Amino acid sequence: MSRNFELMQNLGKEREMFEAPMEASTVVAEPAAKFVPAPVELQPLQLHMEEGQRDEVFKLVQRVFLMPGAARGRLVVVSAMEAGNGCSWLCARMAEVLSSQVAGSVCVVDANLRSPGLHREFGVPNHYGLTDALQVGEPIRRFVTSLSRPNLWLLSCGAEVDGMQTMLGSDRMRSILPELQREFDYVLIDAPPMETSDDSVMLGRSAEGIVLVLRAHSSRRETARKAVRDLEAASVRVLGAVLNRRTFPVPEAIYRKL
Repeated sequence: MSRNFELMQNLGKEREMFEAPMEASTVVAEPAAKFVPAPVELQPLQLHMEEGQRDEVFKLVQRVFLMPGAARGRLVVVSAMEAGNGCSWLCARMAEVLSSQVAGSVCVVDANLRSPGLHREFGVPNHYGLTDALQVGEPIRRFVTSLSRPNLWLLSCGAEVDGMQTMLGSDRMRSILPELQREFDYVLIDAPPMETSDDSVMLGRSAEGIVLVLRAHSSRRETARKAVRDLEAASVRVLGAVLNRRTFPVPEAIYRKL
């Protein structure tokens, strides 16, 4: 039996994963706190997820955004350790699940300028987005696209332009982040993989924290440990970690008793 990913339920468990050999069959998630949806009208989700996937995304959204006392206006970065870990997939599902559970507005931002993918997840064109906003001083609302829910918005990557790899570190980008927080109640940023650049660390400094996406049987322990050290050195909080493409070598009912 298998499912695509599992949330590490607390930083202690995440540290065990970083300190020990990263074998998917040895990582056991702790029970999550009971999820109490916000009192809003629930609508069917547009993006397809299997039941196990949906449960894990709900747990992650609850932990990062909906725990008691969590402030509105949160800006959270989602970043993979390596390319191909499913970061855009996860970020898109988190945004839609969050928008189904809150009355406030949710904006998901594609900041993976080298390999944008959020527009494909939502089935919309990638144009007139973040790179375009970075070149002008117009309000950010002019560059976002309404998605499947009235409170869900996408700021896509935008047009390919010369020098786009350095745009995330610009003064204009630093001014866009607080503008996004003023315009939307919740902001999720799909960031570049940590192995390719320091953009995720830079974005994390201006955010509430970062969610790491690791790939079972692929993400190396040494690489994960270095990423955590780099984030801690930059005063960036690790809000959660997701082990993606995980498989169970034994039936799940037995696995949970181990």
